[in-house]
Amino acid sequence: MSARSHGLPALHLLLAIAIMAVWGTNFVVIKLALAHLPPLTLALLRFVFVFFPLALVLPRPKVPWRNLAAYGVLIGAGQFGLLFTAMRGDITPGLASLVVQVQVFFTIGLSMRLTGERMAAYQIAALLLATAGLAVILTHTDGSATPLGLALVLAAALSWSGGNMVARAAGQHDPKLNMLAYVVWSGLFAVPPLLGFALLLEGPQAMARGIAAADGGTWAAVAWQSVGNTMFGYAAWGWLLGRHPAAQVAPMALMVPVFGLGASALLLGEPLQTWKLAAFALVMAGLALGMLWPRFIRRTTR
Repeated sequence: MSARSHGLPALHLLLAIAIMAVWGTNFVVIKLALAHLPPLTLALLRFVFVFFPLALVLPRPKVPWRNLAAYGVLIGAGQFGLLFTAMRGDITPGLASLVVQVQVFFTIGLSMRLTGERMAAYQIAALLLATAGLAVILTHTDGSATPLGLALVLAAALSWSGGNMVARAAGQHDPKLNMLAYVVWSGLFAVPPLLGFALLLEGPQAMARGIAAADGGTWAAVAWQSVGNTMFGYAAWGWLLGRHPAAQVAPMALMVPVFGLGASALLLGEPLQTWKLAAFALVMAGLALGMLWPRFIRRTTR
């Protein structure tokens, strides 16, 4: 894999791989934190530490409050609240890292709904491949993923895609949008719904027990959610997108499930049965086709 093949300088390519490694292995970190903390409590703590103390040093982005609120609710309570809940016991970290990537297709669908565009043939083929992979996961009942877990992660992916659309609208308000500041300030609106749902569904006693039982490793995992994924991940990813065309940078996201499944197998002993590898191949083929086919066509028609 050369830097030339991706159109990125070697150091920038290494940075992109480092971001994908952080985002992919984070699914293992989440699972470790869930050993002590209830899922909504974990999500709540993540966004508390995302907002504070960075909001003291990063100015609020010049976007409407309603835009920040929508992003915070969709990503906080939607994406991560649902994802963490699923990962408590209804889907393995490796499969979660794979299934949540179907947000790509949800994002395409929402974008087409807004613009009135029709789905191209290659996009239909990509969606069918990914759907076949999800069907393989759904038809296996060895405990790797329950129907509820799969549904929750798909709902998380849908929330993520909604957040993508809101962030795109924010970029139209502020062409020089600082993505890190945007994520930090949106945390202000992620905290209230997460707190409300945690109190309602988990209860203050379970929340308190989880926090009291958390050891140094658990708190390190919570910190990694904020520092590694948000402060490093979003800032570095935004830095790359600001210096290279999205078509060169975005396909690197295909590596997230590779790191996710690999780390879960290596560190947590998640078994890699034949059916799981087949599902992985089908979903990844769909994602790759959807992301890379337009770039291939542009190159061959020059």
